[in-house]
Amino acid sequence: MKALTFQGTQKVSVETVPDPRIEQPTDAIITITSTAICGSDLHLYDVLGAFINKGDILGHEPMGVVVEIGADVKNLAVGDRVVIPFVIACGHCYMCQRGLHTQCETTQNRETESGASLYGYTELYGDVPGGQAEFLRVQLADFNALKVGADLPDERYLFLSDILPTAWQGVQYANVPDGGTLAVLGLGPVGQFASRIGRHLGYRVLGVDPVPERRAMAGRHGIETLDLTDDVLAELRETTDGRGPDSVVDAVGMEAHGNPGAAFAQKAAGLLPDALAKPVMKAAGIDRLAALHLALDAVRRGGTVSLSGVYAGAADPMPMIHMFDKGLTLRMGQCNVQKWRDELVPLVEDPADPLGTEDLTTHAVPLERAPEMYKLFKEKEDGCIKVVLKP
Repeated sequence: MKALTFQGTQKVSVETVPDPRIEQPTDAIITITSTAICGSDLHLYDVLGAFINKGDILGHEPMGVVVEIGADVKNLAVGDRVVIPFVIACGHCYMCQRGLHTQCETTQNRETESGASLYGYTELYGDVPGGQAEFLRVQLADFNALKVGADLPDERYLFLSDILPTAWQGVQYANVPDGGTLAVLGLGPVGQFASRIGRHLGYRVLGVDPVPERRAMAGRHGIETLDLTDDVLAELRETTDGRGPDSVVDAVGMEAHGNPGAAFAQKAAGLLPDALAKPVMKAAGIDRLAALHLALDAVRRGGTVSLSGVYAGAADPMPMIHMFDKGLTLRMGQCNVQKWRDELVPLVEDPADPLGTEDLTTHAVPLERAPEMYKLFKEKEDGCIKVVLKP
């Protein structure tokens, strides 16, 4: 089959690799009809290459059609149309029963002291082949594969694999009071959905991003947008009676604009040989914290900051004196996709498309163009907000 593979820092290529096969009786094989590039894929592309092997298959936002099932699979049949969450969970362990599927004790990666296995996301999370490919082996398929209808386009369902539940969890974690104000930092794909979810739930939403095309897209969905300027903190306070928003979602993560010193350190670590880079990043890795620090400064006293953007630093400086003094709540974590799916399916199937799932993809292209799209997405060129690959 054809698959997008990691070849080195900022180097990916489509290669011919062996087709996946049933390895456990709980597996299924799907042919992929749509698969997206995620902002967190860019962290692999840029920063976390030390934890990826050359030739690893990337991608964790796939959907498709079942073509083969293992002997113990009971809930799926060949021909079913399914969405695959990026998290691989068992559904029955202590953590899964509490809705913490990213901490699943069946697929947890204890050797690397990491949580549940994830598709296409480094040796830290199981070194599992990803979904930017023609076929995918789906593990623990009965619990993880979500059957969907046949009538609506892929883009209605595809984002249930990751970014839509990630945004939903981010807003839930933000604990916005009734009638309150939510600020969303970063209007990439997760930030777009977090903003729209906030509006859908009845909040006033302020979206911050330096890219005009992203602000324009958010504006189409009733979001009040602000440019990322030196004055944005003052603007956020001024428009909220001087207090700041009740809650802030940081949908940016480790590669925020600003922090040139941290950006240099990230790039330097990414260029080290793996044997040197791994211990450096595990013990002294730092994130670019401009977005997080803005969130902590902007949120009102007693408010909540919710982190949806991925962070991976081990030595990040945090303004604890101000966080403690302001009485802030900070919530974060990989998305427990399976926890939120039942709430989200009716929204994506609603004829009115209240979350605008069909107004997110800016580039839908064949899989062969994936290397070009990684660069385009990273550089935010050509109005690129969300890329969907069609194997």
